Amino acid sequence: MLKKERYRQFVEHFSVRQPDAETELHYENPYQLLVAVILSAQCTDKRINMVTPALFQRFPDSRSLADATPDIVYDYIRSVSYPNNKAKHLVGMAKMLEAEFAGKVPSDIKDLQRMPGVGRKTANVIASVIYQAPAMAVDTHVFRVARRVGLTTGRTPLAVEKDLVKHLPEHTIHLAHHWLILHGRYVCIARKPKCEVCQISHICRYFEQRVKKLQAAERAG
Repeated sequence: MLKKERYRQFVEHFSVRQPDAETELHYENPYQLLVAVILSAQCTDKRINMVTPALFQRFPDSRSLADATPDIVYDYIRSVSYPNNKAKHLVGMAKMLEAEFAGKVPSDIKDLQRMPGVGRKTANVIASVIYQAPAMAVDTHVFRVARRVGLTTGRTPLAVEKDLVKHLPEHTIHLAHHWLILHGRYVCIARKPKCEVCQISHICRYFEQRVKKLQAAERAG
């Protein structure tokens, strides 16, 4: 199958079945999403959603968080991965948000990446989720699923990001991020993908190769 046709069918499928796909992180405003995404690095959304209610109640905005110390923040996030570093990043992010952006989360990816704890992936999440920008955040799910399905052969997150942005219709990019994540989280899981229930196996390069391998084994046997 040609890449162009694979992309067309991928978009067609998810546009119909998940037209309103969104992040599973709980948030009520851009500040809360930024905090949640920083915390979610190498941690599950489920864990973050357990931690953030108390955190947001204690620090409802960037001003209150900027006035805190990492030690205080640590007490609220001790159960997430790398809590010491993340506590420092959150306070540093809040201070910069107040000092340079008047408490408003910027939409520009370069501005976002200047803040502590905000790498390219986090910046792309904020730009796409909050501002519906054509930005593609590539986490482990996106990287794995995009390569398995055959949307890209990129060997790095940046290469995969560029390939997806290049070939996806611009108006779908902010949604496709969630399509790939959710598909990777619940169907195309890392160790044992659920190909038997996958609804896009007919366009999947991994599935095609898997079937061919099984057929070859059957013939040999």
